Amino acid sequence: MRRLLTCAIAAAIGSLASAATPATAQAQDDSARLRRALTVEGILAHERALQAVADRNGGIRASGTRGYRESVAYVAGKLREAGYQVQLQPFQFPFFQEIGTPSFARLSPQPRTFQPDTEFATMTYSGSGDLTGRLVPTNDILIPPPEEPGSTSGCEATDFPPPPVAVSIALIQRGTCTFQQKAENAAAAGYAGVVIFNEGQPGRQDVFVGTLGAPQPIPVISTSFAIGEELYELAQAGPVRVRLVVRTISETRTTRNVIADTATGRIDRIVVVGGHLDSVIEGPGINDNGSGTSTILEIALQMKRLGIRPLNKVRFAFWGAEELGLIGSEYYVANLSTQARRNIDLNLNFDMLGSPNFARFVYDGDGSLTPEPDDAGPEGSDTIERVFLDYFAGRNLATEPTPFDGRSDYGPFIEVGIAAGGLFSGAEDIKTPEQAAKFGGTAGIAFDPCYHQACDTIRNLSRQSLDELGDAAAHAVVRFAQRVNAVSLVANRAAAADAARAASRRATYLYKGGYLQR
Repeated sequence: MRRLLTCAIAAAIGSLASAATPATAQAQDDSARLRRALTVEGILAHERALQAVADRNGGIRASGTRGYRESVAYVAGKLREAGYQVQLQPFQFPFFQEIGTPSFARLSPQPRTFQPDTEFATMTYSGSGDLTGRLVPTNDILIPPPEEPGSTSGCEATDFPPPPVAVSIALIQRGTCTFQQKAENAAAAGYAGVVIFNEGQPGRQDVFVGTLGAPQPIPVISTSFAIGEELYELAQAGPVRVRLVVRTISETRTTRNVIADTATGRIDRIVVVGGHLDSVIEGPGINDNGSGTSTILEIALQMKRLGIRPLNKVRFAFWGAEELGLIGSEYYVANLSTQARRNIDLNLNFDMLGSPNFARFVYDGDGSLTPEPDDAGPEGSDTIERVFLDYFAGRNLATEPTPFDGRSDYGPFIEVGIAAGGLFSGAEDIKTPEQAAKFGGTAGIAFDPCYHQACDTIRNLSRQSLDELGDAAAHAVVRFAQRVNAVSLVANRAAAADAARAASRRATYLYKGGYLQR
């Protein structure tokens, strides 16, 4: 009897294994074929095309500019040539561009001219203006600062004294509410401009680049804690006169996402493979994120050329206006019907894959980086992470987890409970000696020293990073395209709980590149 039972169990297991083997074998075969077809030269061909677009358009490919429109035309054209049906999804967004060098100076007492970028910065969506007037501190400025961020300066209408002169400029401390709320309160109180200084805790000392969330009618700049403290103490002793000059374009424009689906695959098990196509205003964005979008584009083209027929539909997405706050991906997710959202199994996000001083960062789907289990990604995100980790481990390539901190286009998917994951080669953070020992490269400098700068050109790429992370991306796309069982349980999740957690994270550090909300 025991022998018969053992044989029966073995037969059942064998039956299950044989049933799973065809799909598994197909995924393995497709992965190997796709990785052989996906070459660095193929990726670089798209990167060079995007560089040419930037060269024709003042060195930028930002959403709302001709450079972005030409980037859309290139990507859509390549996809159409390969036989994809391409959708250009239009949406409106608040465009922002600084069109002149700003200036900020204290006229009296103790005249001093402050230097742009190093001592002050124009905040995203600041209005334009040339102001000479009196600097007026708000209530609730905390000097010395508390151990933890906690200033409510400018968060309430009652924080603003009545403007003492016709041109009054509010001095506000960074703190617990959004920069947008501070600026709108100042404008409503009759102030002509705003200076927001950093709060003073470790990590909140220097000049920062912040976003005001939407176009504002008055000029708004940021400055360091030290300069804010100096201005505040002088204002406590008597009137402080300053001059503030800001020149910006801040208006509503239309841009587009580029979306292309595979012809085959289950429509109730869609794998969204995305990355942002736009650059910042300051540079051409060939690593950020030409590297991610060029890799995704080449994966799409090679899948078509090889005749790979996915079990699950693959949707290739090239998002617009990411650099101003994930706007394209947010628009896409927000405009999905309930059923369309449930049809999406997972999102793979590839934002920067070619950093010159790279690391192999894998998004932390299981929340191992944090002590709170609620900081893990939605159901299935741990599975996505494991696919990448197993792939790299099989090639003896070291990795590190990177958190879901709201800095890229996985954010809107996570908010509605869709599993997410992906790869990242590093941005402005400094590589540690331990990371240099693990990944190679140089300790003590940024993973991408040209991050969000004009030097983010075709020369700002690592071929090794494109090769290794590109192959891993291709493997994951095929792995999930041919997966029999679902990853995401979005239809059964309490998405509101995920959205609340994500909103909390995004309020703390919403936009990549330091575009802070508060």
